[in-house]
Amino acid sequence: MLAPRHLIFTALEGALVDSRTGSFSEAEDALAELDRRHIAVVLVTPRTRAEIEPLRRKLGHNHPFITEAGGGIFSPDGYFNIRIPGATRIARYLGIALGRPYEEVCAALDDIAEECHVGVAGFHHMKLREIAENTGLSPRQAELARSREFDEPFFFTSADDQAIARFVAATGERGLQTRPGDPFWHISAGCDAARAVRTVTQLFREATHSKLRGVGIGSSVEDLTWLRAVDHAVLLPGGPPDTGPLDPGPGKNIVTGEAPGPAGWNAAVLNIIS
Repeated sequence: MLAPRHLIFTALEGALVDSRTGSFSEAEDALAELDRRHIAVVLVTPRTRAEIEPLRRKLGHNHPFITEAGGGIFSPDGYFNIRIPGATRIARYLGIALGRPYEEVCAALDDIAEECHVGVAGFHHMKLREIAENTGLSPRQAELARSREFDEPFFFTSADDQAIARFVAATGERGLQTRPGDPFWHISAGCDAARAVRTVTQLFREATHSKLRGVGIGSSVEDLTWLRAVDHAVLLPGGPPDTGPLDPGPGKNIVTGEAPGPAGWNAAVLNIIS
């Protein structure tokens, strides 16, 4: 068996996982081939660690993963045979926190909202039932989504455009980042999916003493930041419904996939590693 030459980073919804059904059955041929060749698959997701644990169990996934849009990097204990600077033991993982702690982010959100005279409702303000009602998640899914470590979803309850602009400027002055959404915005400090991908790539290269070729597969505009951090990237069409038309834009390393979802993921992976 030859040593692996590739390292796969993948988004979930619209890529490895069907956005509507949550199934990855159409990607199983590629997953089996990656397993046979001992090629690692690193999950990159805006979801929380708690949210993706059920999927990881279904996949039999035992490789590192990146959560909350680059807030945290988690690797199974003992996965790497090298010392990982800045890593701390979290449950059965070694974790690297790129994002500031969730409690700090929530406190900053409340302070800035008060200073800017805007009303906000974050997950930390809501009961479980309210999170489920506002997100469309089931109570169990809402519970997992509420188990946050770095990033806080919120929406404005009272604010005009000028007030929102003041709020965004104030978060930047404090070193925080906001991502607009409908209805939920996100606020965090230090979450950086591209940096997380580069960090994991370097860990693999140091641990294997080889220059693995980083491959990224995404499906949404939000994936483009970290797709540009790999050597070869594929942007699949027809991602999650709220992503809109996809254009990879500038980036010599990004190509457009032929088909959406797990079927497109399967074809892209088999083509790249063949």
